[in-house]
Order: sequence, then structure tokens, then C-alpha cells
Amino acid sequence: MLNKEITKEDVIDSLKSVIDPEIGINIVDLGLIYNISINDDLIEIDMTLTTPGCPMHGSISDWVKRILELSFPEKKIIVNLVWEPVWTPEKMSEEARKQLGI
Repeated sequence: MLNKEITKEDVIDSLKSVIDPEIGINIVDLGLIYNISINDDLIEIDMTLTTPGCPMHGSISDWVKRILELSFPEKKIIVNLVWEPVWTPEKMSEEARKQLGI
């Protein structure tokens, strides 16, 4: 059986299924994903939230880890929540801005 190499695009596609419940937009289009590292047995994500006081803090990072574990069961998943650089609305995709009317 051939193993398909996992790409950053594969990971991004999976992460787009994680929706910020307060804003209603996926975390990729919100610009919350800062870095994706993939190696032989590990996927490591650096992500942030819109604010350090986000009440969904633990849930969103848990959802990220869970969706990646389901999508790529052969990999160990590490999710790092980082606060630098600080998230700003300018990090959102054009599509997210349109959805929010900004």
C-alpha cells in the first residue's frame, strides 16, 4: 500500500472544518493558524486565538488536535497556542472579511 505524503494543504483542508463558534468562520480564514510543520511522524501547529481571554480557549485547540488526529491517525499531533504575533483582523482572509462585512 502506498502512503500519500501529507502536505500543508491537506492539513489546512482539515483545519477548515474547525469553526470558531462565536464568530462562525473557520479558523484558517480567521488567520488563527500561524505555522504548520510536518515531518515523518509529527504534525505541529502554532495557532492563536482572537483574544487571550477567549472563552473557547481550550475547546478550539482541542478541536484542532482532534480533527488532525482523525484525519492523520498515523501522526502525533502537537498544538501550540501562541500569542505572538498578536492576532488582528488584518490576518483574516478576504472571504472571512466579506462574511463579517468588514
